[in-house]
Amino acid sequence: MIITVADNGSGMPSDVAERIFDPFFTTKEPGKGTGLGLHTVHTIINRVGGEITVDSTSEGTTFTVTIPAVAG
Repeated sequence: MIITVADNGSGMPSDVAERIFDPFFTTKEPGKGTGLGLHTVHTIINRVGGEITVDSTSEGTTFTVTIPAVAG
């Protein structure tokens, strides 16, 4: 299964996009965020054999989540 979420905002700088899945990374000021949200999502998706990627340009950001199918 592939899930894609995109926006048409201003995107994010490449140095931010490279780190968004790092634990405790946040662009918010101190006391306004933990930086664990995307790291937690990344960990869960990887543990089920999936992948999450980000593509960000000056014309928006796209997250693509790929989760393997399971026999049911």
